[in-house]
Amino acid sequence: MYDSYNRRIDYLRISVTDKCNLRCRYCMPAEGVPLRRHEDYLSFEQITAVVRAAVKLGVTKVRLTGGEPLVKRGIVDLVKMIRSVEGLQHLAVTTNGTLLSRHAGRLKAAGLDSLNVSLDTLDPDRYGRLTRGGEIRRVLEGIDAAAEAGLPVKINMVVLEDTAQKEIEEMRRFCFAKGLKLQLINHFALGAEKSDNYNFERPPRCDECNKIRLLADGSLKPCLHSDEEIPVDLDDIEGSLRATIARKPERGSMCTGRSMMEIGG
Repeated sequence: MYDSYNRRIDYLRISVTDKCNLRCRYCMPAEGVPLRRHEDYLSFEQITAVVRAAVKLGVTKVRLTGGEPLVKRGIVDLVKMIRSVEGLQHLAVTTNGTLLSRHAGRLKAAGLDSLNVSLDTLDPDRYGRLTRGGEIRRVLEGIDAAAEAGLPVKINMVVLEDTAQKEIEEMRRFCFAKGLKLQLINHFALGAEKSDNYNFERPPRCDECNKIRLLADGSLKPCLHSDEEIPVDLDDIEGSLRATIARKPERGSMCTGRSMMEIGG
């Protein structure tokens, strides 16, 4: 499908949970997220139904995010269910990598096509400070496990205000040595006006945006940098998706009603 500005929408990002086992300073408060009831989240069957309707409308790529998607119980089963949707060309997961060593082989066997791993520094002490206690060792083990399983890995490096140029160069060398792709992401705040700084791979230019988002609670977002949301009507999923695409703005501004941990970037 095409939106009102003739952009082809063929990418669906799905936040499967707002929970995470890290507390990254730019993403999640130290105390974590409020607890929700199980019934407040979409079921795997409902998520798969949304994917099926989206593929029917022209979506070819789905990415599972969080929070941290690998803390979601049964995540491998969900990957298998989504992979079974006829017509879906690419299924990916974005993860912090800390739980990846135990899941990589099973994710590959379930049909996952690729992984993005969030890693903002290679310095163990700085990593611990940024994540409020995370162990970089676990991420590196997860990256190796993904490579062993045959999963292509892209590193998502958020470039913060205090990120040194030498850190970026170290990450480039690390990725080259491991055969990984590197994606530099400009740090931004959802509650601030969207910046058109295109010296980084992400966020993308608004005129090139090809995605919509499904949140864990069943809300559809036409734009990351917007408060616009459409509750998915499970009796008319296709209609909900069409309405979401139709309300996609020409340019993002800001999002004040959601946190990054709810949307997953």
